[in-house]
Amino acid sequence: MRVLITRPEREATTLATALAQRGHVPVIAPLFRLEILHPPAEFAADLSGCQAILLSSANGARALAEASEQRGKPILAVGDTTASTAEGLGFVSVTSAAGDGQALADLARSRLDPKAGPLLHVSGVDVAQDFAAALAPDGFEVRRVALYEAREETALPDSARAAIEARALDAAMFFSPRASDLFARLVQEAGLSASLSNITAIGISPAALQPLSALSFKATVAAARPTRQSVLDEIDRLPVEAAVAAVEGPSIMSDTPSSPETAAPPASPVAPPPVQVRRGLGVIGAFITGLVASSLVLAGALISLPYWPAEIRALWQGQGAAAVPPSPALDLQQVRQDAAAVANASVEAAKREISARLDDLDKRVRAASAAAAERPGSPAGSGPDPAIADLRRKIEALESRPAAPEAATPAPAATQAGPSPEQEKELATLRLELATMRNTVQTIDQTVAVQRDQTKLLAEAVDKARGEASARNAGEQKAVSAARASALIGIAARLSAAVESGLPFATDLALLTPLAQGDARLTESAAALQTYAQTGVASRPALVAEFPAVAKAALADDLADDSFGERLLGKVRGLVSLRRVGNDVEGDGTEAKLARAEAALEAGDLAKAVALVKTLPPPTARATAGWLSRAQAHLAAKQAADQISSQAVTLLGSAR
Repeated sequence: MRVLITRPEREATTLATALAQRGHVPVIAPLFRLEILHPPAEFAADLSGCQAILLSSANGARALAEASEQRGKPILAVGDTTASTAEGLGFVSVTSAAGDGQALADLARSRLDPKAGPLLHVSGVDVAQDFAAALAPDGFEVRRVALYEAREETALPDSARAAIEARALDAAMFFSPRASDLFARLVQEAGLSASLSNITAIGISPAALQPLSALSFKATVAAARPTRQSVLDEIDRLPVEAAVAAVEGPSIMSDTPSSPETAAPPASPVAPPPVQVRRGLGVIGAFITGLVASSLVLAGALISLPYWPAEIRALWQGQGAAAVPPSPALDLQQVRQDAAAVANASVEAAKREISARLDDLDKRVRAASAAAAERPGSPAGSGPDPAIADLRRKIEALESRPAAPEAATPAPAATQAGPSPEQEKELATLRLELATMRNTVQTIDQTVAVQRDQTKLLAEAVDKARGEASARNAGEQKAVSAARASALIGIAARLSAAVESGLPFATDLALLTPLAQGDARLTESAAALQTYAQTGVASRPALVAEFPAVAKAALADDLADDSFGERLLGKVRGLVSLRRVGNDVEGDGTEAKLARAEAALEAGDLAKAVALVKTLPPPTARATAGWLSRAQAHLAAKQAADQISSQAVTLLGSAR
C-alpha cells in the first residue's frame, strides 16, 4: 500500500525503511522542519546535577547528543524508538517506558528516588505533556530544557499534494495531535478535503486522531498501543482490497483532464449552399458532386478524430498519462511529427483536389468562351465575352497565376452581342462553385490552425507529465538514499560501541552486508571487520590495564644479556622493578619509550602508544608481541568502523 508519512525528515526516512521492509510504498511529506537549538547557559549545571534524563522523543535524544558529550547519565525514554536512538548515539544506560508520556512518568516513579536529585526533561519548544506538573505530587523536581524546535511548514508539501490530488494514497500516519491539526489546516487551505475519501488515517493514539474529525477520511484507526511498532502493525491489518489497488499502481496526474463524453469534437465545415444545376449540364453537375464529396470526406476525417486508436485519442484529449502507463520509450518529438504529418496530409490532399477541379473548370470556361466567339452573328475578330473574361481573371487569381494578356481588337459597342440566357445561368453556376471553393479553403485553413493549437497543447501536457514523473522518481530515490544512509549511521555506531567494549559484533556486521552491495568502500571496510567479528577485539581499557606488566617485562628483557648473572637479574627485575613514568622522560632508551607510550595510553592515544612500542629493541619483542597484536587489531577495527560512519554521513549529505 501507499502510505503518507508526515514526520520530520530524519524520522520519516527511518519509517520509510520500515514500511519498505514490510512491502509498502512510503510517500514522505514532512510537515515540520527540525532545528537544533543552542543549549542555555545553565544546561551544563543542570545536566551534571540531575539524577536521570527524561526523553519524550527521538529528536530529544539527537539534540542531547549534539549538546553534550556526556553519555553516562541514566536515561528514561518514552518508547522503544527513542530508546534505540539514544543507544545508537552512545548512551550507555537507557530504559524504555514502551508507551506514552503517562507511561514515562510511571517509569520515573517506580525507578527513581525523589531525594536522589532533580530530573532533566530534554524536549522541543512545544511539549505535549508537562512532566514537572505530573511528577510534582510525588516529590520530584523536573527541570525542562528545550534543545530543538519543530517548525511548521506553511503549505502542504508537493509530494503530499500530488498524491492526494491523484487519489494515490491508501493510508496516512499521524504521531501527534499537533501534526494532525497542522495537516487538517493545510489540506483545507489547499482545497483537497474532498480527495481524502479513499485514505485511512492511522494515529498513534485517539488524541492524535481528534483534530482530523472534520476531514472526510475513509476510516480512522488508533493504534492498540502508543508505539511506532503498533502503528506499523495497524497498517499491515488494513483491508486486503487496499493492497490490491496499490499493486495496480498509482494513477498518473494530468493538468488537462477530459473524457470522450465531454471532449468537444473539431468544428466541421459549414455545409455549402444548394447548387442550381441547369438541365442537361451533366459535366458541371458531376464537378459539383465531386467537390461536395471531397469536402465531406475532409470533414469526416476531422470529425472522426475522437475515434482514432486509443493511444493517440487519449493523448489528444489530455489523458495520455492516465490511459497509457508512463514509459521511458516515450518520444515527444515523434508524437509531434505524427500529429503534424496527419494534418499536413489532409491539407495537401484537399489542395490537390481543389487544384485539379480548378484546372478542369479553367478548361471548360475557355471552351465556353471559344464557342461564344464562334456563335453566328458575332463579327470576326470580336473579343471574348466580358463576363467570361472576368470569371477567367478570378480563377487565375485564385490559382496565383498571372493573367495572360490576350490581343484582341475591341469591337464597336453597337456590334457586341450580350451573353445568352444559357450563358448567364452557366456563369452564375460557376460563380457559386467558386464561392463554395473559397468557403471550403477557408474552413480548411481554420481547421488546420485549430489542429496546430491542439498539437501545441498536447506537447505541453506531455512535457508537464514527464516532468512530474521525473520529479516523483527523484523524490523516491532521495528517500531511499536517505534511509540507506541513516541505517548505515546506526550500524556504524553499534560497531564502534562493540569495538570499544571488546564484544563480538558478527550480528551487527551482518546487517551491513545488504547495504554495502555496489559500494567498494563499504565492502572493503566490512571485509576488514570480518576478521574480528566472531571474537571481537580487546577494549581500550583492557589494553591500558595490561600495559604496565608488559612494560615491566620488556624492560627486564632489554637489560638482560646471555650471562647467568644478568639472566638472573633480569628475572628479578621482571618480578620487582622501578622505572620512570610520564610523558616528560627524556631519551630514546627502552625505559623512556615505555614511559611515553604509557602516558599516551592514559591520554587516550592508542595509535601513538603502538607506534612507540614498535620502535623498541628486538630483545623486548617477546614481552610486547601479544599486547602489540591486540592493540593493532583494536586500531584496525576502529578505523574500519569510522570509515563506515564517514561514508554514511557523505551519503546522507548527497541524498539531501
